[in-house]
Amino acid sequence: MKKILVIDESPLFRNYLVKKLSSFEFDVKQGTNGLDGWVKMRNEMPDLIIMDYYLSRKSSGELLEDKSKNRNVEPIPVIMIASQIDRRKVVELANFKVSKILSKPLKMEQLFSTISSLLGVEFKTDDTPCVIEAHFNENILFIEISQGLNTEKIEQLQYKIDELLELYQVRSPKVLIMMSSLELPGDHTGKLISLLEVIKKYAQPNSSRIKILTGNKDIKRVIEADEDYKSILVYDSLNKAMDSLLGLRTDTIAHDEVVREKLLKSTAPKKEQSESIQLRFDSQQAGPQETASLQDQSREGQLTAVFGSEAEVAIVDDDIVIQELVKTVFSETNWKLKTYENGKKFIEDKGNHDFSLAFLDLMMPEMNGFQVLEYLKREKDTMPVIVFSALSKQETVIKAVSYGIKSYLTKPLKPEQLLRKAAEVLSLSF
Repeated sequence: MKKILVIDESPLFRNYLVKKLSSFEFDVKQGTNGLDGWVKMRNEMPDLIIMDYYLSRKSSGELLEDKSKNRNVEPIPVIMIASQIDRRKVVELANFKVSKILSKPLKMEQLFSTISSLLGVEFKTDDTPCVIEAHFNENILFIEISQGLNTEKIEQLQYKIDELLELYQVRSPKVLIMMSSLELPGDHTGKLISLLEVIKKYAQPNSSRIKILTGNKDIKRVIEADEDYKSILVYDSLNKAMDSLLGLRTDTIAHDEVVREKLLKSTAPKKEQSESIQLRFDSQQAGPQETASLQDQSREGQLTAVFGSEAEVAIVDDDIVIQELVKTVFSETNWKLKTYENGKKFIEDKGNHDFSLAFLDLMMPEMNGFQVLEYLKREKDTMPVIVFSALSKQETVIKAVSYGIKSYLTKPLKPEQLLRKAAEVLSLSF
């Protein structure tokens, strides 16, 4: 049995790694700080060390220097985890035989892959495509899920929830689960129940404070048929879900403003601590176009003018959740938003409108996004297109970009990204 020593000052992170690595039949030991880690390193003689860069009582640099002088532990490979580290320190770590430096928030499959490579063992994990995002707005926990349900990600979610509750100092949050572009094969029903078990156990045991937003009828059917979870209300309207969550009536003064404020913004954490776990898979990380930011602040006036202009914008997506989200994000603009549930209906109706921009999903029935892009290319239509999709493999992105699209955003969609990208694209057109 291979032995792994985890040196990290976060009990949540240590406990997750201990439980997960133990399930793969590793003998896992814990070091609660640098000094404790140094003692455990000499006493336990592990096959691998996983350690945080920032340690108290004995810094990681001091620990590694002492390790390099001890012939017994000097050969042991080290995986270093750091939230922020400069290039100079990377060079220093290389001199101490640090095999890999991984950044926080940590992508767990990347860690497992590194352990597998260093120790010559194979990890058997659920490879179902899945993206889960979680963030807080005051006392509301938003959990966004797309593509599918993955056992590993659901398991990691419990630790992510614990971490967020600690960071934001919230005891009993309201919860909105947003499921977009989510398939639910019959054999994944158990995963859905596991997801709800995690959310009820770690976030909110009171079902009346949990709401689900989805256009997937199978999800609604499974929940309504389960005795333990049928009291969780499922909506296909964002406004209705938010109204139920917040206890608002549609005739409430400033109703729409309150809903937008809660949905579109994230609260700053109350504790000065970075998040440690990243729930996206490596292959699902945002491309450079998605992470680009507006560098020139002098363009603020121009962007305001873009949102104040009268433009027709098409939303082409078969997912009701995405349609509702995009409409809410741009509800304060002067834009006329037109939704289509597939590419065929969009193409048939396009001649009746003068669209300044189209948001386009790739996976749709009858006529998918690639077929729409092919049609626009054939017609030499230069209308700007922003693609958003649950598909994020490099070859898919490259294929979409080859059609001249303006941006490619991966689901779940972040409201700030939608606003920023739309502003960037239309500021070039107006």
